[in-house]
Amino acid sequence: MGILSFIKEAGEKLFGATTPSAQAAPASAPVDVAALNQKAGEAIATYIRSQGLNADNLQVKYDGASHTVTVSGQAPDQATKEKILVAAGNVQHVDKVDDQLTVPNAAPESQYHTVASGDNLWKIAEKYYGNGAKNELIFEANKPMLKSPDKIYPGQVLRIPPAN
Repeated sequence: MGILSFIKEAGEKLFGATTPSAQAAPASAPVDVAALNQKAGEAIATYIRSQGLNADNLQVKYDGASHTVTVSGQAPDQATKEKILVAAGNVQHVDKVDDQLTVPNAAPESQYHTVASGDNLWKIAEKYYGNGAKNELIFEANKPMLKSPDKIYPGQVLRIPPAN
């Protein structure tokens, strides 16, 4: 458990043109920040589930002021837990993910890599495993968020599982 950092300008665009806490409201109507944060949390939870990821009692809360998502519940395994965290963090306007997820059986944790311009999975595999041919491990570890090994983007955070 802990805080994972992300680049808030990168990622899935679930909230439209502005952040949920900064959306314009008519001048006469007060902005209901709590409702906007709740709506954003629900959108992120829906996105996580749309990736085929779930946890018992999965709860996702968004705080627009700090651009932080808090994810809680019990994931079935370490890989699913990490995929849920990455999916929540790779959403535009999310800067941090507060990991409150648990797993029934502890397993070695993955490392995380923030994609830089010019990166590809081969280069990333060389960096972490010393062998670019192990790029398939990274691709598989990031499914279903990654649909193709060639479709990564700067600012995206990837799981780098322990080498087998």
